[in-house]
Order: sequence, then structure tokens, then C-alpha cells
Amino acid sequence: MNYSETVQYLYSQLPLFTRDGASAYKADLTNTIALLNKVDNPQHKFKSIHVGGTNGKGSTSHMLAAVLQTAGYKTGLYTSPHLKDFRERIRINGQMISEQQVIDFVATHRSDFDEIQPSFFEMTVALAFDIFAKKKVDIAIIEVGLGGRLDSTNVITPLLSVITNIGWDHMNILGDTLKLIANEKAGIIKPGIPVIIGEYQEEVADTFIEKANQEHSEIVFASDIFTVSKSDVKLQISEKPYTELIEVEVKKNNLTSDLQPLVSYFRLDLTGTYQLKNIKTVLCVIDKLRLRRFKITNEHLKIALQQVKTLTGLHGRWEVLNSHPLTICDTGHNPEGMQEVLQNIAAVAYNKLHFVLGVVNDKDISKILTILPTNALYYFCKPDIPRGLDEKSLWLKAEGFGLHGDTYPSVKSALAAAQQSAGDGDLVFVGGSTFVVAEVV
Repeated sequence: MNYSETVQYLYSQLPLFTRDGASAYKADLTNTIALLNKVDNPQHKFKSIHVGGTNGKGSTSHMLAAVLQTAGYKTGLYTSPHLKDFRERIRINGQMISEQQVIDFVATHRSDFDEIQPSFFEMTVALAFDIFAKKKVDIAIIEVGLGGRLDSTNVITPLLSVITNIGWDHMNILGDTLKLIANEKAGIIKPGIPVIIGEYQEEVADTFIEKANQEHSEIVFASDIFTVSKSDVKLQISEKPYTELIEVEVKKNNLTSDLQPLVSYFRLDLTGTYQLKNIKTVLCVIDKLRLRRFKITNEHLKIALQQVKTLTGLHGRWEVLNSHPLTICDTGHNPEGMQEVLQNIAAVAYNKLHFVLGVVNDKDISKILTILPTNALYYFCKPDIPRGLDEKSLWLKAEGFGLHGDTYPSVKSALAAAQQSAGDGDLVFVGGSTFVVAEVV
């Protein structure tokens, strides 16, 4: 099989969460362990950092990878889902793996797939770990796919475990309370392995503290250590990538590495205000790595953080797609993520908001619809995946929350209509689902 045939085989033959939803989620590690045994257990052959949480884990993973590769370390990066190309999930020093590597892995292990019947995600984890081991990466940043405790990535013994925050997402799988969700996320905390929690959230902090104590693991809340403020820079659209200047201040001077300046300035090319939370987590991780004799200077930080997208290929995080009319997309898709998106929208000066909205069909979207602005004009659409919610159904649900607009058969037709309708000084926003954003970046 060539590359396109190989990827089509993976999509069609293996259970795929994008297509099948919860039925593709394997609530144990049996298949993952069996498949890794077939490839000589590569998860034990490279150093790693494990990054979980509800929101921000992707951005945090990409920022960490950018810093480490800038510091001269051969850095693997495993994330999900992809936006355009399957190979986006597996990178080394920012470069996607080759098509041939995918072809060879599937050809070699197709009989193993037939025997074990892994999910698409389980196969992808095995592929990533196999390549990271064979390419002898110095360190790999491994993003959790879903949950933590039973996620396929939870077979590594990392240098550090990282949990960004807890929010309402995948409740049909992880639980219908924040404590239940936190308990699943806390499953990546390993015996004796330090854990960094990005945000101190009173309703779930005890869950993490108790788990860390059980495992005799040091626990740090990044939000207790750093205060992060943003300089007063307005959104300006130009030919060059837009960056913001942020000020990072150490709130509690209890760090034991050389990350000691009380005030440091970074230019960050990830411009959503929610990145200010993620920066705290990144700095805590870097501090812990310095204690382990990783040579990462403040200059490495400055160089890396102003070009994360260039270094790692990250897209879809408060990304400007067009300047006339101003068009921005973001992958925030759960209540907390959408709340952050709305804060960013509120910071932009515009006359009228044109909102291109699409969602998946297996989530309770009422919490999102409740917080969306009623004075926007909506362009309801269905992302081009089997799990996409039909645009007519979305329109009907949204009407019940006072959200008005028209329906469109595709994301691209909705975007085209929004951009055509937008007048001077208007803002077009595209979001609601990662899969909506995937069709416009």
C-alpha cells in the first residue's frame, strides 16, 4: 500500500474515536501493552514528560517541545488529534515523521493488528513510541489522548507528570462530576514521579494531593508559583506572525534552580489569553528539568516561545486566518475552553460578530450554548466527520438559547457566507469543535 492507502486502511479497519465516538475508547491498557510487546516495548527506551488535563495540554506540550529543541535536545512530540495530516501527531524536532515510516510500520505489524484488534489511537501510540525509540530522541513530550488513567499513553514512566486543569469534557466516558474527571486525569501520577498541576482548582485540588501522597510524589501547583501578566498590546494584523509581549513574575520565590529573575519578558506567538495559564505550567516544568541537569537557559526560553508555531507546527489556537474581514479560529470546544475564547473575542474591537459554529453529536452542548453571545449572527454547520452534529439539529438547539442564524451544509460554505456578510470592522470567528477548525486552517 502507498501512504494514502495505508492511512485509509487505518481509518477504515481500526476503531476510530473521531468516527465511532465512545465505542472506540478502550477502557483498559490490554491492547496497548500487547501491541507494544510486539514492537519490543519502546516506551522504556526514551525519556518523556507526560502531559494531561482538560484544556491547554496541547499548547503546553508544543511550548515544551519548542523550548527543548531550541535548547539542543532531540525532542519527540506526540499529540492528538491532527488537523490536516495524520503525521502531525508524531514529530521529532518539529518535523512530521515520513510517509514511508507510517507505511513500513503498518506493513510490518498488520498481522499484529489483525490479532490484537487495537483501536486507531492504540496503534498510533505504538507507532510513535517505536519511532521515538529507534530515532533515539533525548526526550519526548507525550500528550494524553483522553482521560489519563486508562489512556493508551499511560504506559510510560516519565520524568515528570503534568496536568493542566480539569473541566467539563467527555463526561460520557470520564464521569459526570469534576471530581470523577479529576480522578481519571490523576491516573497519570506515578510512584515517586513529581507532578505539576497547572491550575489550583479548589473543587479538585484534594484529588491530586491525595493521589500524589499515595504515590509518594512531589506535587506543585504552577498557579501558586507564578503570576503572569500581559502587556497592553492590542491585536494588530500584519503580514508577519502576530506576537504579544507578556510579563512573567515569580510569585513565590521558592524555586531551587536558576530560574530566578523576578521579572522576565517573553514574546509569545500563541496569542490567546488562556496561554498565560499555560506559560506558568511550562515554566514549572522547565525549572524541574533544570534540576535534572537539562541545560535550558532563559535565552532558549525567549527564542522558543516567540516561534512555537514555526518550531512545532501548532495551529488552531486563536489563529488569525484573514485580516479583511478579520477572521479568527480556535479549537476550544468545551465550556471552559469556550469561556476563554469568549474572553479573547471580547478583547477585540469589532462592530458585528459573525460566528461559524459546528459541534460533534455525542456531547451535551447546553453548557456551551448557554454562554454564547445572543447578539452574534450564527452560521450553523456540520464538521465533515461521522460524529458531526447535523446543522439543522444544531440550529434547533441553539434557537432554544436565543442564538439566531442560518444553516449551511459545510464548514467552508458557512465560512464563505460569514466572510461575505461581514462588513468593515466586523469579526468572523470559527469554532465549536477541533474538527471545524481542521477544515479552515
